[in-house]
Amino acid sequence: MPLMLLVVACYTICSLSDKYAVAKLKFDGNTLTFLMAAATSLLMLFYLPFDSRIFTMSWQSFAVIAFMATSKMLEFQLAAIILKEMSAFELKAWLGVTVFLSYATDLVSGTEQFGISTAWKTGFIALSAVGLFMIARSGGKKIDYKKILLPLIGYLLAKYGYGLVVNLFCSEKGSCYISATLALFIALVLLAVVLAPKVHPIKLFREKTGGAMFVSLTKIPNVIGLVCENIVATQSMANYSFIQPMILVALFFIGVIKREECTKLNIIGGIICIIGILGFQLV
Repeated sequence: MPLMLLVVACYTICSLSDKYAVAKLKFDGNTLTFLMAAATSLLMLFYLPFDSRIFTMSWQSFAVIAFMATSKMLEFQLAAIILKEMSAFELKAWLGVTVFLSYATDLVSGTEQFGISTAWKTGFIALSAVGLFMIARSGGKKIDYKKILLPLIGYLLAKYGYGLVVNLFCSEKGSCYISATLALFIALVLLAVVLAPKVHPIKLFREKTGGAMFVSLTKIPNVIGLVCENIVATQSMANYSFIQPMILVALFFIGVIKREECTKLNIIGGIICIIGILGFQLV
């Protein structure tokens, strides 16, 4: 739980930074993805000497790197499409679906044992999902799911798939072909190289020096978040999937503290979601 809270804190900072980059600086998906990949991989260089740096010359290692790069690309590109129809709150609420998939994966893999606690944990996951749904629906906006159904499914599978790959191929309990941090570092470098011609980094930093530097520096907590998230994913898929809903709750309470417009449905949904998350961890 402490590790999850650290990831949530780091990712919440990054979420606020990304919101600023899109709303104020008008960065598009490619620019935001490039800055994330380039800045994060550069900062990860300072951490890599302290990591295990396991690497085996196998197809599995290269497949993990390729999947991680694809997953991070899809995460930003598909989110840009989805967010035209729904809010960031609603998108993160949908990520609650992956918690069911992840907990089922833990049961199948043996990370979690079937028993009385299984029913309780499933119930708390459902309770969290209800709370997330209430927070998402508090906006009252009607969503045309026909336009975003496929991107939404792709986004959810990319987020779930990332954790699954780390859990199966980068953990000691599975088959550790490559350490998760090293694989992610290589994936981000590849992503930055691919996107550089589209973004024109020199021109970007010349025209928006302050904004680009600010967004890049806010990736320091992103490095901490990514490293810790990988550790959580190797231990439990369910805990990994709970991270995004927890970020949603954190952003919700930040809004309350800032006295942003808030409805009763919002407040009740946040409380229910917290009860569900805490209940799952305590059972």
